[in-house]
Amino acid sequence: MSRVIVGLDEVGRGCIAGPVVAAAVILDSNKPIEGLMDSKKLSKKKRDELSARIMADAKDWSIGRAEAMEIDELNILQASLLAMKRAYEGLSVPCDFAQIDGTFYPEIHIQGECIKGGDNLIAEISAASIIAKVYRDNHMAILDVLNPGYDLAKHMGYPTPAHKQRISLKGVTGIYRRSFAPVKAVLA
Repeated sequence: MSRVIVGLDEVGRGCIAGPVVAAAVILDSNKPIEGLMDSKKLSKKKRDELSARIMADAKDWSIGRAEAMEIDELNILQASLLAMKRAYEGLSVPCDFAQIDGTFYPEIHIQGECIKGGDNLIAEISAASIIAKVYRDNHMAILDVLNPGYDLAKHMGYPTPAHKQRISLKGVTGIYRRSFAPVKAVLA
């Protein structure tokens, strides 16, 4: 009997607004998906297509998140690991080995390994990277509607010069990570 492998990855660590989002994916070897790679190396159109395919053809997948307030309470690394734990706990298919992108292992109760650059090397991690990125981008587009004037759908919460200028002019809302330097500077 072969191992059931889950890949885990997160997106949004470098943002100053919105949640950090993680995904857990168990691929189905009977339904191979071509073109999986690090989500940052794919066009939006290709990411959207692959995300839909992954969600349709994977044995199981799950999304986990940690909100801005949790990021401020825990720090971004611990919040990222919490989001991964939540993604893992959302799976309904049992797995026995985890492959994690990066160098830190979340608090999950199966064996596994951390793989630096795994989102470009391991299909399960690539798939997790893709669905997490599409989910988070879609969520930021919703936050853009709810928080007009911040252009969140454009910069996705990253600290671009235009974004920092927007928060200087409009102020800090509840979606912002108050422990991050660009936000602290506005609050000061």
